[in-house]
Amino acid sequence: MKQIKGGVTAAKGYEAASTAAGIKYKDRTDMALIYSQTPCVSAGTFTTNVVKAAPVKWDKKVVESGAAVQAIVVNSGIANACTGEEGMGYCRDTAEAAAAALGVSADSVAIGSTGVIGMQLPMDKVTAGIQALAGKKNDSISSGTEAAKAIMTTDTCEKEIAVEFEIEGKTVTIGGMAKGSGMIHPNMCTMLAFLTTDAAIAKEALQKALSEDVEDTYNMISVDGDTSTNDTVLLLANGLAGNPEITYGSEDYQKFVKALHEVNEHLAKKMAGDGEGATALFEVKMVGCESVKQAKTLAKSVVCSNLTKAAIAGHDANWGRILCAMGYSGAQFDPEKVDLFFESRAGKIQIIENGTASDYSEEEATKILSEPEVTAIADIKMGDAKATAWGCDLTHGYIDINADYRS
Repeated sequence: MKQIKGGVTAAKGYEAASTAAGIKYKDRTDMALIYSQTPCVSAGTFTTNVVKAAPVKWDKKVVESGAAVQAIVVNSGIANACTGEEGMGYCRDTAEAAAAALGVSADSVAIGSTGVIGMQLPMDKVTAGIQALAGKKNDSISSGTEAAKAIMTTDTCEKEIAVEFEIEGKTVTIGGMAKGSGMIHPNMCTMLAFLTTDAAIAKEALQKALSEDVEDTYNMISVDGDTSTNDTVLLLANGLAGNPEITYGSEDYQKFVKALHEVNEHLAKKMAGDGEGATALFEVKMVGCESVKQAKTLAKSVVCSNLTKAAIAGHDANWGRILCAMGYSGAQFDPEKVDLFFESRAGKIQIIENGTASDYSEEEATKILSEPEVTAIADIKMGDAKATAWGCDLTHGYIDINADYRS
């Protein structure tokens, strides 16, 4: 397996486009299209927030119906959440407009929206945007990148990746793009991820691969503890790689899962590191645990701690905040056996040994914590299980962005 250039258009048979429809933003592209030249098997995971945006309900129905999917239309700026029956009508109108423009069935069109909750979509602009997208779509790497840019809200950069690997002598590719910077606390947030592959794979296998991997990737990130109304991950597979169909549990399935994990983890870390106002990606590794569940609980508790996140922002080795967050996580462990380390490109330092402060240099710790990617490693010495969570530091910038997000 190797990483290659590109995103959603890297796999065979996929095209993309972007356009400035003026839905809310006046100075940037705000609509994107992903299109497959042939119908696709689809899989999806969606927000567990009781308040679900209309596109989430639409896509869930499309995926669960088993209908072949051939296009995804995404807008940024307005989330189409808490918009009632009118919002569901927007989804239907969007799908029908895309179907007419692309020559496909409305049932084969998935929809994504991200932005302000409660505002109604200007459907005249959406419809015009779809016409523009249909006329511009192509399979170039750059069109995929521009599509990734068009779905950004408070993101500071586009997020995309592609990998290729071999199955039965055929080159298979998985590509993806995502957006997410605030309201990020997935529990399958506002996060969207759209993945494309040319693998031939059974629908059951595709869904299981995605559902299981989400637990170790997107569900292990947090920016602010808010689970969005719009969280959606969609994975399309058009089979154009020409490999024998992948079935659940097979050796080929394991290869596919490994590559999918590479894509999902990359996108998840990009979202965590691009948290609103963030200056650093904060990674927390729990090792020496008695179960994966225990490890995940501890890691997520630390990465979600506002006090810890603020300490990372200040490059302060305030280890008491980490031990405190572990203590209220609900997971049982012996605090007097915990070892804690900080690590970055600047080096590695032990902060705690058996639950108490070790003899470390504050100056060296600050240097390590001043890097753009910082890792905390906690060993609780109870077993061999481990887990990793990702988040970011908490700065004044987060408040600045969210205090006037609607204006």
